[in-house]
Amino acid sequence: MILPLLAGVAFLVAGAELLVRGASRLALALRIPPLIVGLTVVAFGTSSPELAVSIEAALAGHADIAIGNVVGSNIFNVLLILGAAALVAPLRVSSQLVRLDVPVMIVVSVMLLSMAWDGRIGRLDGVLLLVALLAYLAYLFRAGRKAAAETEPDPGRQGRGAIAFALDGGFIVAGLILLVLGSDWLVEGSRLIATRMGVSELLIGLTVVAAGTSLPELATSVVAAVRGERDIAVGNVVGSNIFNILAILGIAATVAPAGLVASAAAATFDIPVMTAVAVVCLPVFVGGTIERWEGGLFVAYYIAYAVYLALDATDHGALPQFRNAMIYFVIPLTVLTLAVMMLRSWKARP
Repeated sequence: MILPLLAGVAFLVAGAELLVRGASRLALALRIPPLIVGLTVVAFGTSSPELAVSIEAALAGHADIAIGNVVGSNIFNVLLILGAAALVAPLRVSSQLVRLDVPVMIVVSVMLLSMAWDGRIGRLDGVLLLVALLAYLAYLFRAGRKAAAETEPDPGRQGRGAIAFALDGGFIVAGLILLVLGSDWLVEGSRLIATRMGVSELLIGLTVVAAGTSLPELATSVVAAVRGERDIAVGNVVGSNIFNILAILGIAATVAPAGLVASAAAATFDIPVMTAVAVVCLPVFVGGTIERWEGGLFVAYYIAYAVYLALDATDHGALPQFRNAMIYFVIPLTVLTLAVMMLRSWKARP
């Protein structure tokens, strides 16, 4: 039961590493700026496990795993990955993220919330998500071409020959093969765990599968923060969240024979939490830096979310008190803090 799950995670991580390495080298050889690389190549590459798993789950009729994987990954990406990366080193936030990419992340999160509210993400919804993805990619492509035209060629990369490009292409192909194998094993292992433990597939998708498929984002953002590539660290998370909703759920809803059925729990709790997490990014990012204490706050909120899921899954007696503490104390205090932060950031602007 556990072996397919572990093997699936290992193959997903290895496949994503090969895919990101090959794609990043090709992108940088074309003089694409680090932020654009983080938002596109790295973000989409590290989201490839979520893509493989959600499509596999959708085709197999496990909609809760497909939806829970994306929603859980988006919450995990912001709260735990960005939080952990900011604890390692304060993260600089590009003005483009504040002006464009974070608002896009918020808008697509609200789109998903509205689509799932009636209990189904249909094929038409999937097509609309894919159209929105194409529009976003078109904008980033134009921005990347403009930036490349304004950037001087790197003499160290001008000598790259056909063999180097072929090697990078080989990394991409090998990564994709490992991702396909890993996703199949991870979905099957997750289904078996849900069956044996008597818990919902949504809970497994939100926790085990989401954490497993988000390991590439975690490794990429933390390593990027350590190496000083902080545009990639933040852009990777924001780009991954946008890609998860628009591409992964868009494709999954389109290929599923009857679309994706969204459970009441996902539509009324988990997707709203994901949307709230996306909204929280704006006041935090406006200041231009994600400080260590803000990273610690993100990590603390992820722990609280995980505790809530555990209490809810076990129908624990402490659940009502925990819920009331979050609703009536922690959340209002956080909203007030974020409002003050945003007001100060706007006043500090020249």
